[in-house]
Amino acid sequence: MVYLAIMGKFFKKPGPDLADRVPPGQHLANGFPVLTYGETPQVSPEEWTFKVWGLAEPKSLTYQDFMAMSQSDFTADFHCVTTWSKLDVRWTGVKVTDFMAHIKVDPKATHIMQHCYGGYTTNISREDFVRSENFFAHTLFGEPLPAEHGGPMRLVIPHLYAWKSAKWINGLEFLDQEMLGFWERNGYHRRGEPWAEERYSNRF
Repeated sequence: MVYLAIMGKFFKKPGPDLADRVPPGQHLANGFPVLTYGETPQVSPEEWTFKVWGLAEPKSLTYQDFMAMSQSDFTADFHCVTTWSKLDVRWTGVKVTDFMAHIKVDPKATHIMQHCYGGYTTNISREDFVRSENFFAHTLFGEPLPAEHGGPMRLVIPHLYAWKSAKWINGLEFLDQEMLGFWERNGYHRRGEPWAEERYSNRF
């Protein structure tokens, strides 16, 4: 009964009208839960820096460099591997495809390691990264992105589970082969596609 009460307070089962938006095994969150491994980095926009390296021309960018790029508004559904989803999340930021126009990447690069303040990493294929719906976010529901949600800047990859949308991102390392990030080395799926329920690895 306690479990059911908690579920009813914070989460609810999606109705059949949302079957095409809520992946299998997910529940709708009433709020916007925060799940973080370790301490939350506290980085101001003035301190924040972003680097590109590996199979790419090395480059360092500031928060203001990102703000000088073309800005877009996004509304996207958000699916966490811990079985909750939040629909119609509103963000503002820079499309990945627009960002890519500002850097030079070797065609041999097939994978990317996302690096973050606090030492967190997560991997993504180049194919998954450069999709038109992906973006760097600095604003959430019209307000500066709070630290607990990854501020001052995070990546958002709507078509994969949310751990691939790295919070506190501060760099991309372009690679010619797949390397596993933090959660991927610790049992999570290497890709994380919600509709296929790619939650955990079968390597163990």
